[in-house]
Amino acid sequence: MASSRTKRRSESGKVAVSRPACAPRKQDRRVLRTRDALGDAIVALMQEQPFDSITVQQVLDRAGVARSTFYTHFSGTNDLFLSDAEDFWELISSRLARTREKSRRVAPVGEFFSHVAERRQFISAMSASQKLHDVLELGEGYFARSIAARLGALPETRSLPASRRTALGQAYAAAMFGLLMWWLNNEPGATPMEMDAMFHRMVWSGIGAPHTGQTKRGVSLG
Repeated sequence: MASSRTKRRSESGKVAVSRPACAPRKQDRRVLRTRDALGDAIVALMQEQPFDSITVQQVLDRAGVARSTFYTHFSGTNDLFLSDAEDFWELISSRLARTREKSRRVAPVGEFFSHVAERRQFISAMSASQKLHDVLELGEGYFARSIAARLGALPETRSLPASRRTALGQAYAAAMFGLLMWWLNNEPGATPMEMDAMFHRMVWSGIGAPHTGQTKRGVSLG
């Protein structure tokens, strides 16, 4: 979801690929660098030509990775692209939990909107390659689960039945992505954090819990 991709270690510090317990940590860093280089390559190529015309060899040449190494991790260019998208969605959707944010936000809407707004060219490339719908649908699923988990952790909503938290997660994730597309298409002049505040007013109004408080950077939720 980014022309300058969010690296797999940049926010979480965690290794995104599994490894045997006995393997040295240097191997982890090597694998991560390889996967990042391949992800950067596919993203760059998508902004230069139609996705269906991108070959594995082009990705290898751009990333400086051997063919045998590529097929150790991926079955083809589509597998690489979807894996890269999943890594991004996992990082951004879990941001509040990973950073242990103390606010009453249920999703990092402002950070997400800001990231997307800076990468319109890549979004256009995904749309032209008919990949945007699948990527957004994937992201909606990640956010639905993370919002439900966040509701289960916040004092105001942890007593809600699990089934309701799951339903609210689905509903609010869909609303967030709808709000994102409206914001991108209409350019209303609101900043990403103002959209964050708008989203969370809707969230807490819908849940019926008090929604006073502040988001990160001091944007009021109430």
